[in-house]
Amino acid sequence: MHSADYEQLSQQVRHFVFHRAPELARDIEDLGTCGPEIWQELRQEGFLRLAAPQEYGGIGLDFIQYLQLLELFSQMHGSLRMIVHVNNGIWRALARRATKEQVERFVRAQVAGDIVVAFTLTEPNAGTGTDIQTTCYKDGNTYYVSGEKWLITFGDTADWYLLFARLAKSQGDHGTIALMVPRNTPRLIVEPMPPAMGLRGTGHAHLILNDCPVDVSCRLGEEGEGLDIAFQGFLEPSRIGIAMTCVGLAQRAWDLAVARAHERVTFGKPLISRPVIREWLADMATDITAARQLTLYAAKKWQTHHHAPAESSMAKLFGSQMLQRVTDLALQIHGGGGYFQGSEIERIYRDARAQRFEEGTAEIQKVTIAKALLSSPLPATENAKP
Repeated sequence: MHSADYEQLSQQVRHFVFHRAPELARDIEDLGTCGPEIWQELRQEGFLRLAAPQEYGGIGLDFIQYLQLLELFSQMHGSLRMIVHVNNGIWRALARRATKEQVERFVRAQVAGDIVVAFTLTEPNAGTGTDIQTTCYKDGNTYYVSGEKWLITFGDTADWYLLFARLAKSQGDHGTIALMVPRNTPRLIVEPMPPAMGLRGTGHAHLILNDCPVDVSCRLGEEGEGLDIAFQGFLEPSRIGIAMTCVGLAQRAWDLAVARAHERVTFGKPLISRPVIREWLADMATDITAARQLTLYAAKKWQTHHHAPAESSMAKLFGSQMLQRVTDLALQIHGGGGYFQGSEIERIYRDARAQRFEEGTAEIQKVTIAKALLSSPLPATENAKP
């Protein structure tokens, strides 16, 4: 997108984030849900098709352009940024191995907002990789799927589930499969999850599948390509996106902390004059800047190579840990008043805890980083032994 058009779009996003979104946030906190009218408003603004290519009906921003806007979006209510983030990323997984018919049926329909698709990988008793336990077997032109999925974002209202399973008796990633499972599939039970600590308007679901029939035309890619679709198609770029959401939310917390430090007076002096507060703010700003630069570094590599497993996990790991540190100090600067509901920093503190788990915990990121870095041969050195 040309710079003038991009600047106009940035101003549109900024106006929405700081003028319209606060009104929506109050309703979301009161009702505990983001109703269809909120989704429709975000669609009408064009915010749910920013990153998709024009050939799919999207606006066609490059990855870094999109991330710069995502930093802004992340300064609004966490459930709103979640809608923006997921809908601007799941098309990649759908398109990665889609046939021409599937592009029209699933990819263009998702970008247009005609269908809502939920990414469906996590299970109650398994991680998010080769240990998935949901299984399927093929009989004729039908797969029969059994297992459980949970913590599925937008799973309570989704029209389709991009669901990952493994062929019965297979091991590793060779037997994994990606299926588009319609909500009305026979013997599929969708149970809403209990309300979460934060992201109060984001619904999650627990899916129970018992020999659910799925037509072979709903398989994306070939048998054995399931985890490739999950990781290269969605998780890697999404982890970079999550890292940028941490930057945006931390920036908002910092801005609020600075404003509060100017307003709050103790012992006749504003907090901003206290050396310890100034040190905290300096540490917070340094943390935020470091996370932003690491995220952009990962984004550039992914945008160039469409493969950056170590860098995406580094960005997500550092960004989520940074966000916890920044929001802790921001709440401390606000004092006891920031602990009560109705305070923006109280909501930010709650919402910030979600990024610790989105797209994998810190422990998962470290495993991914180590695997990516240590799988390559060590460089030769003068002291290397044969």
